[in-house]
Amino acid sequence: MTNNPLISVIVPVYNVKHYLKKCLDSIINQSYNNLEIIIIDDGSTDGSGKIIDDYNNNDSRIKIVHQKNGGLSHARNVGLDMMQGEYVTFIDSDDFVTPDYVSYLFNLIKKTNFQAKLSLCSLMNHYSKTNKDVNSGNGIREILTGKECIEMMCYHNLVDTCAYSKLAKKELYNDIKFPEGKLFEDIATTYRLFLRCDQVACGFEPKYYYNVRSNSIVTSKFSKSKLQLLEMTDKMANTVNDIYPELSNATLRRRVYARFSTLNQTLNVKKAQNIQRDLINFIKEHKSTILNDPKTPQRDRIAYALLSLGLPFYKVGWKIYEKVKGVK
Repeated sequence: MTNNPLISVIVPVYNVKHYLKKCLDSIINQSYNNLEIIIIDDGSTDGSGKIIDDYNNNDSRIKIVHQKNGGLSHARNVGLDMMQGEYVTFIDSDDFVTPDYVSYLFNLIKKTNFQAKLSLCSLMNHYSKTNKDVNSGNGIREILTGKECIEMMCYHNLVDTCAYSKLAKKELYNDIKFPEGKLFEDIATTYRLFLRCDQVACGFEPKYYYNVRSNSIVTSKFSKSKLQLLEMTDKMANTVNDIYPELSNATLRRRVYARFSTLNQTLNVKKAQNIQRDLINFIKEHKSTILNDPKTPQRDRIAYALLSLGLPFYKVGWKIYEKVKGVK
C-alpha cells in the first residue's frame, strides 16, 4: 500500500447544468491530487454533456462516458466497471465537496494503518429553498465496527445510507452493484459494505455538501415507484436480522421510518387512501416497540404523537414541524 494511491471519483451526471460546474470545480481542486475522475453523462439533454467535454479538455485525470439514459444506478455501475483506483468515492453532480474531502477520507483510513477498508464523513445539508445549511455531524472522529454503523444508520444517528461521502477500498464492491431500475439504490448497497467491514473509519465532520432541492429523487412528487423505499428497506432489515438478530429493533425502526417518510409524500396526493391505510397500519402495529426503544429519535416520537390525533391533524402538524426545523 502506497501513501498516495490512485483514488477514483465517480460522478454520474443527468441534466444538472446549473450545479455541474461548482461540483466539478470542487473535485479538480482537491488537495489530494492523484485522482481518476470518471464522469458518466447519463443521457443529459440540457447541455451538461458540453460542460463535461470542456473540463475533459483541460484536465488529463478526467475520463468521460456519454451514454443513453440508464438511471443513477447504471451510471454508478459503469463507473465501477471502468475504475482503476485502489479506492473509490462517489459524488453526485448537483452536490459539491470541500477541498480536503478526499484527503480527509483517505487520512482516516491511513490512521488505522490501512486496517479499515471504508471511511465516511458527515454531510452539510444545504436546503436550496431556504438557503439554510444544516451540519449533520458532531465533529468526532472514531473507529466503529460495521455492525455499529448499521445500527447507527438505522436510527439516523450520524451514519447515513448514502453512497457518497464515503471512501471504499475497491474490493468492497467486487460483487456489489447498485440495483438498476430502482430508486433508493443506496439503501440496497451501503449496509452490505458495512457488513464486510471489521473497522469503519468515521469522521463526523461535514466535508460533503448535499444540495436538498425540490426536484430531486427524494423530494420530488409522489409516484408509486417511491414505494420501492419500503422494498429496499425491508430487504436490508431481513438480511441484517439474519446476521445480527440483536439489531432487530434498529432495523424495525428504519422500516417504520420508511413508512413515515412515504406517508409524508402522499399527504397532498389524491386517491392515495389505500396506500396511506397500509402505511399507517404498519406504523401503528409497531408503535409500542418503537416508542419503548430508548434509541428511537425524537422526530419519530413527535410523528407518532401527531398521528394519534388523526391523519388531517398529522398533515398540518408535520408541516409545522418541518417549517420549525427549517427544512422546508
